[in-house]
Amino acid sequence: MTNLLIKKFVKNYQNTDDREVRASYGKMSGVIGIICNILLFSGKLFIGLFSGSVAITADAVNNLSDASSSIISLLGFKLASRPADEEHPYGHGRYEYLSGLMVSVLIMVIGVELFRSSVEKIINPKSVEFSWIIAAVLIFSVLLKLWMMFFNMNIGEKINSKTLIATAADSRNDVITTSAVLAAAVISYFADIELDGIMGVAVAIFILYSGFGLIKDTLDPMLGKAPDEKQVDMIRNKIMSYPNVLGTHDLMVHDYGPGRLFASVHVEMAAENDVLESHDVIDNIERDFLENDGLHMIVHLDPISTKDSLVNELRSWISEQITYLDERLTIHDLRIVKGPTHTNVIFDCLVPHDMDIGEKEIKHYLRNIIKEKYPNYYAVVTIDRSYAAMPHQ
Repeated sequence: MTNLLIKKFVKNYQNTDDREVRASYGKMSGVIGIICNILLFSGKLFIGLFSGSVAITADAVNNLSDASSSIISLLGFKLASRPADEEHPYGHGRYEYLSGLMVSVLIMVIGVELFRSSVEKIINPKSVEFSWIIAAVLIFSVLLKLWMMFFNMNIGEKINSKTLIATAADSRNDVITTSAVLAAAVISYFADIELDGIMGVAVAIFILYSGFGLIKDTLDPMLGKAPDEKQVDMIRNKIMSYPNVLGTHDLMVHDYGPGRLFASVHVEMAAENDVLESHDVIDNIERDFLENDGLHMIVHLDPISTKDSLVNELRSWISEQITYLDERLTIHDLRIVKGPTHTNVIFDCLVPHDMDIGEKEIKHYLRNIIKEKYPNYYAVVTIDRSYAAMPHQ
């Protein structure tokens, strides 16, 4: 069913990196969501008012909010598909993240409202009418929402959309909510026990917990979440596969929306190599990432002296000594500048964000050990912060 709808309503559906194709996917999902949720809202509101069930009525309002969420998603995809302009040179892809955040907030609002009305029902219990027509409507709702969950998850994974994955999670919550409401209605009818309010509280807590997780997932890319390890490994392995590359460090990846990734990285190459040949390798690396991975990569060349025995000795010795302070610490870009009275040893030290040791202590440690071994040498240390889990080599 999902593949049939995709082929019917999405042109060039296989080209999921294209902005217009992504917008078509989002538009299709939004329209289907609006139609299905308005249908469910109408049916549940009728049986909720008829039976006097606060849980069913709240579930109906939940479906109405889902229709609003679909409208927000539809608008988000439309805005995100706009091309870059002078004021927004990186495009408008983060609109999709914003729409996903709004959907997540709506989920939280529904959870709070359901919790409030359910507590009120526990304090002031009222009998709930039950009929097999009510059961049939709720069962139909569960099945439809189950299909919508798989539908949105499938599309969300195809186009890597946080918004649609959040929408799929919302449909999953609705399946659990409606199933719980149905179970409470059946048990209350046959066992003569009022579970409507209690079940509503349990469902509300689950929705709030899920909504909090979704908010975190949609906020992370907007706040600058570090790239995952698989992506980092892919980038590093590809760079290291090129000739004459000695190592990489200082990788930064910026997410401006799905399909809009920009990155920068330092690549170490022998200083003795021909500079034009090294520059040609750098150009090839940048072109490779853009054409094959859709990643706008800027590569900075770091020339490394490989034939100076003193530089190699110092680099190896300092790299070993720094691990006694913390095994995660690494150095790079080491060079020696000799002067008439002293020699500067200039290098960067890469420090993880969760280090308990302060920058001053790290610099003090490095200066002392170098001064002790080489009295006329002075360490000029720059502290680098890691923006990705990318080991220096």
